[in-house]
Amino acid sequence: MIAGLPPIYGLYTAIVTPIVAALFGSSHHLVSGPTTTSSIAVFATISLLAVPQSQDFISLALTFTIMVGLVQFSLGVSRLGSVVNFISHSVVTGYTVGAALLIATSQVKHVIGLSIPNDATFIKTWEFVFSQFREFNLNTLSLGTGTIVIAIISKKLFPKLPNLLLAMLFGTAVSYFIGSELFPVPLVGKMPRGLPAFHFPNLDYNVLRELAPSAIAVAMLGVIEVISISRSIANKSKQRLDSNQEFIGLGLSNIVGGFFSCYAGSGSFTRSALNYASGAKTPMAAIMAALFLLMIVSLVAPLAAYLPISTMGGIILLVAYSLIDFKGIRQIFRADKSEKVVFAMTALSILFINLQFSILIGVFFSLIFYLMRTSKPKVVMLAPHVNKGVRKFMNAELYQLVQCPQLHVIRIDESLYFGAVENIKNSLYELSKTKKFILIVGTGINFIDASGAELMVAEAERMRSLGGELYFSQLKKPVRDFLEKDYKKKIGELNFFFSKEEAIATIYSKLDTSVCTLCEARIFKECAR
Repeated sequence: MIAGLPPIYGLYTAIVTPIVAALFGSSHHLVSGPTTTSSIAVFATISLLAVPQSQDFISLALTFTIMVGLVQFSLGVSRLGSVVNFISHSVVTGYTVGAALLIATSQVKHVIGLSIPNDATFIKTWEFVFSQFREFNLNTLSLGTGTIVIAIISKKLFPKLPNLLLAMLFGTAVSYFIGSELFPVPLVGKMPRGLPAFHFPNLDYNVLRELAPSAIAVAMLGVIEVISISRSIANKSKQRLDSNQEFIGLGLSNIVGGFFSCYAGSGSFTRSALNYASGAKTPMAAIMAALFLLMIVSLVAPLAAYLPISTMGGIILLVAYSLIDFKGIRQIFRADKSEKVVFAMTALSILFINLQFSILIGVFFSLIFYLMRTSKPKVVMLAPHVNKGVRKFMNAELYQLVQCPQLHVIRIDESLYFGAVENIKNSLYELSKTKKFILIVGTGINFIDASGAELMVAEAERMRSLGGELYFSQLKKPVRDFLEKDYKKKIGELNFFFSKEEAIATIYSKLDTSVCTLCEARIFKECAR
């Protein structure tokens, strides 16, 4: 209904989409289907082109679903699943906490029996709850609370049985045997019968052109949501995921679903968490759930009429609580300050801004902090240190080692990219004030871009103007190959070495011998000669 479609289309989506996604995805617990986020996205896109609930609206929504699926399938086939590497643990944890609170908030009205508008915000919902506490429906409150208690007790007494199902049967039995007259509570009601019908998409060029930009945006939102949910549950189940396969599974589920009266689906946090909490071990659980739903819709829909809404609300409250990883939250708050900020911004953006943008907000802040951290590389001073007969270059400041008065041996512990150029430039400038020769040990440099290479050229020329030189040793192959293309000649072809020992043997011959004569450090092997 949020998507602007007849309710039966939500049931069709909950039947077809999870089966296809489970067959072709990689997660053992992810359950795809209609979600609030995807529903809002469909409505926001199609309502601009047709009247909700109309045949035109339905036709466009199903075509739109196929287009979304094609984009998602293309991302998976193109092996672009690596984009999820930008979703950090703090983002996933924050998303989980925010979604759990949002899910719980949406179910409170069903447990306490208050009529709260569906479009009420997180704050407005709780304001309404606290201001209207005298209006609570004691019947729904007692049944919802009883459901929660039964679920908790049955889990402790019978851990191998599905405690949530037992709690649901308890609520249904109370409603059925006591009756609506003695114990009136809102019920789910009869569900419509019928099977998903085949639908051929609207291939009008103008329609496809209108829908294309939104299809790309909704497709990206869907894959981020699916990966976030599956990774969140995989953290608990210790399963290894294939992001590209998840993209393919989601894409195929929407492509097939669009042909069988389904609208754009995504991963469902509530159903996936319920699937895991119920003890699912393989994707067959999601497939069986969809087939049972098909059976219910086709054969036993009238029996759902006795299921109290407050019972469902109580079960979902328990699921929402189980989603919160308290141990993970404690670890984040013991970690770096930036991790706390990323966690908080992701969780709060779900509650106060928008669920569909919360992941993007979390990723944005993660990248900002990453760039801030990598833009300030650590420059470590090195000097020889003999320990148990083994001679190694170690952190001179940490081990309080004597250094050469004419040569700086340094290690840059970060990549040389455009964001770090200014800080590295300042560090080299300060070092050149005291010594004319600098040897950069490249073991800590994983990557270099054009800005970093140009900086090295400029610094090499500046050092030569001062009567010194800038040298490099032990550069990693990708960095060395990049510099050799266009920059090695400008820096100096004889200024690159494969080892520190080889570099120092060459540099030593260029040092001021008058200084060496009076030097008491004599830290290099060459000094003894």
